[in-house]
Amino acid sequence: LRTLRHRGPDSEGTYERPGAAIGQTRLAIIDLVTGDPPITNDAGTVGVALNGEIYNYRELRDELCRRGSSLHTQGDTEVIAHLAERLEPVALARRLHGMFAFAVWDDERRRLVLGRDRLGKKPLYYWAGDQHFVFGSEIKAVLAHPAVPRRMDPDALSAYLTFGYVPTPRTFFEGVVSLPPGHVLTVEPGGTPRIETYWQPRVPGSGGVERLDLGFDEAAAEVRRLVTVAVDRRLIADVPLGAFLSGGIDSSSVVGLMAQLSDKPVSTFTIGFEDQQGFDERPYARMVAERWQTDHVEFVVKPDAAELIDRLVWHHDQPFGDSSALPTFLLSELTREHVTVALCGDGGDELFAGYERFAAALIRHRLRRVPGPVLAGARRAADALSATRLKSRTGGLRRLLAEPGQDVPRAYLSWISYTSAEWRSALLPGASDWGFDDYTRIWEASAGGGVLDRLLDLNLRTYLLDDLLPKVDRTSMAHGLEVRAPFLDTDLVEFALRLPEPARIRGLSLKRVLKAAMADVLPPEVVNRPKRGFGIPLDRWLRTDLRSYTEGMLTAPSARVRAHLQPEAIDALLAEHQSGAASNGHAIWTLLTLEAFLRREGW
Repeated sequence: LRTLRHRGPDSEGTYERPGAAIGQTRLAIIDLVTGDPPITNDAGTVGVALNGEIYNYRELRDELCRRGSSLHTQGDTEVIAHLAERLEPVALARRLHGMFAFAVWDDERRRLVLGRDRLGKKPLYYWAGDQHFVFGSEIKAVLAHPAVPRRMDPDALSAYLTFGYVPTPRTFFEGVVSLPPGHVLTVEPGGTPRIETYWQPRVPGSGGVERLDLGFDEAAAEVRRLVTVAVDRRLIADVPLGAFLSGGIDSSSVVGLMAQLSDKPVSTFTIGFEDQQGFDERPYARMVAERWQTDHVEFVVKPDAAELIDRLVWHHDQPFGDSSALPTFLLSELTREHVTVALCGDGGDELFAGYERFAAALIRHRLRRVPGPVLAGARRAADALSATRLKSRTGGLRRLLAEPGQDVPRAYLSWISYTSAEWRSALLPGASDWGFDDYTRIWEASAGGGVLDRLLDLNLRTYLLDDLLPKVDRTSMAHGLEVRAPFLDTDLVEFALRLPEPARIRGLSLKRVLKAAMADVLPPEVVNRPKRGFGIPLDRWLRTDLRSYTEGMLTAPSARVRAHLQPEAIDALLAEHQSGAASNGHAIWTLLTLEAFLRREGW
């Protein structure tokens, strides 16, 4: 529990019985008076530890009271304790809507049940040995138990270079695994853990799932209703509450709806850069803040903040390749000075196809009908243009036309990988490909669905699960800040995943139905602006302010990464970037966080 105090600085408690103990540190959000752990049923035979929020706990509480249960708190954890008396693990998890990881010890049944929310918004790791079963919200909590060994998974490096993370359920630590989202785990003394699915995304056309038969206007109206309900559910708190505001469609929609639902000004928080290359989104955020008269706070990130890498790695427990963790960490720190809960726009791109790579994948899929000579001519033209002043505009076209024989998932992966296939081979020759094998299995499981539907499913189970959600969870909880994502509401997710393709994408027009649903909430400049990810000017920083820092981390003979990867390839990767011949910023960042991790572990 000491390793998790940053997640729950307000109180802590344990529930202990012979042979079993569960506990939690608490960030007090709801029921500030009677909600401190440990939380049990009336008889004290069932104890519960909960990380997160159950948004439908009031309805469940009323139902339990009607059935004769006596509840002594006003929060959500006790609801789980009473439901666990009546329901088996799968049925229990299905009743809960929210972001959660829970542990239930039932002393009469001598049974431990762990459950994780449907999309994996809250983390849950465990290790199973012959005599012990250890679990925790972060890997460091599992490793704190003396029975758990601290060994590197030999296959982790390859997957990390590909994805910028180690895909669920594995981690960098051998034997320490993540409970998949939408699953419950049951373990009894002397038995092996049993994992069961209680929910998974449904892909139209696959497994008998039908697409919604709705007109565009009807779909937009329902999206508006569902997003409004989702935002309203997430305004329940007994502590100050605000919102992240990037100036994009998703966070701006959330802020607009919050303003309509609230009787006082919304507190909004934005982060930006002293930068002229399009990374600074503060002007757009100000438009939204002015439109809704929010109490708006801004913060500027400077290159020296990259020295936070060690802190980021400590909170992630693993190397993490997404450099946007840096501004998210600082934004959370700023926000926590003012509020305890913040709503965000995460999930809008995942549900409504907001990434350009979705449109590119559809184009790529349709290009399979184009004759080979025509494609070859187009590739030659793109190569020729790349040598001209149009170079910056042809990179995406060249990627789109490259290796037309690749299947959709492999092409899609090549666009999102932090380190290219060529550099991965140079850095780690002969590496295992298990990460891509898992990726392919997810794709194949949705056979029968449309290309866009299958890509959205793949994205939910990979990029959202192992990149976006851990990034926000670790960087916010590092400061004791709870972040809630209305777009990941279960009802909204299940509706949006069954929408017709044209409601989301038509040509290069993305998120069509969401834009229509929120047209009266958003300034026109926000609706019409190009898509911009929440990133930092990494390529420039690594060539200027952070150049000496990077070289000191990666090229020194004592650099641990040089013992695990090919030193000559590391040097060549850096040299290519510094010369301007290519932009390898994302790959270099993966190496920087890997080096920080290896130093910390002494590996």
